Amino acid sequence: MKNTFGQSLQATIFGESHGPYIGIVLDGLAPGIEVDDDFIKEKLSLRRPSGAISTARVEADEYIIASGIFNGKTTGTPLCIMIPNTNTRSKDYDKTGRIARPGHADYTALCKYHGYEDYRGGGHFSGRITAAVVAGGAIALKALSKKGIEIGTHIYKLADISDREFANLQDDVNALNKKTFAVLDDSASEKMQDVIKEAAKDSDSVGGILETAIIGLPAGVGEPWFDSVESILSHILFSVPGIKGVEFGAGFDKVCGRGSEFNDAFRNEDGKIVTESNNNGGINGGITNGMPVMIKCAVKPTPSIYKEQKSIDLNTLENSDLSIEGRHDPAIIHRARVVVDSVCALAIYDILAARFGTDYFTED
Repeated sequence: MKNTFGQSLQATIFGESHGPYIGIVLDGLAPGIEVDDDFIKEKLSLRRPSGAISTARVEADEYIIASGIFNGKTTGTPLCIMIPNTNTRSKDYDKTGRIARPGHADYTALCKYHGYEDYRGGGHFSGRITAAVVAGGAIALKALSKKGIEIGTHIYKLADISDREFANLQDDVNALNKKTFAVLDDSASEKMQDVIKEAAKDSDSVGGILETAIIGLPAGVGEPWFDSVESILSHILFSVPGIKGVEFGAGFDKVCGRGSEFNDAFRNEDGKIVTESNNNGGINGGITNGMPVMIKCAVKPTPSIYKEQKSIDLNTLENSDLSIEGRHDPAIIHRARVVVDSVCALAIYDILAARFGTDYFTED
């Protein structure tokens, strides 16, 4: 089972939804990076369930840093973060545990692990594991920020409700990172939350699109072909549960037009090379061009819904009807945005360390 991402910075995840712990090991962090407990807790709070638009399962996420830190800074050796699961209700899965939930990994997990997998709450496939990713990502986010690189994500669209476009990127990213429900237009927040609540009342769920901006990246980072910036970011983004599509820049919106409309014209602006537009999303030939890297991610509706669904009993292979129990999100998109920030941070850290070396993050 492949649970490690990265080359210069390797992130390894472990644990199950209803196991004693989930966690992440970061190997390759530069020595001397600040580990800010308040910042980690703030990021974890953005992922935590919130009221009627989220699951009723709320975990304290009181993490333990078991290694790799001394006097508040990284030592350069593997840093291990462990988060206990304290609010599990495994009995919710006793009755339906071997009936495959549509949209989940129950059937494919059985095909791969031959029935030895922990199916409670989705086991290792659960979005619960993203709490550990957020805790580890917070360390990378802090290190990137010290180098002037910031990452921010907003809910671009939920159902048929759209947020406004990014405008002043620096101000917008700063504002988003302080919001529990990440939209740029506050008037869209109430409308989107109402849509989530309506889906919950109907025993259903809803999905949407996230848009991410990565600002402050230097030009010349990345590789052509197989380790392009798009390749690496897509790899880690598609590893996040629920993400079914990734696009960069103008993506699908403009690619059916003409090159004269899509190409980003280069200009000299006060001695700095910039582009007049950013349809390529800050990347040319797999390498950053100094403009903001812009990404959109399609987040599917939560597969755990309370409507009765057709399925199959994995023990008997007989057709079966499924009515799930347990505690589930009517939407995950508002919680997923900090997960997207976190995985992007881990990937960008890895790319920069490959280009400049790990000490880049502690150099003035």
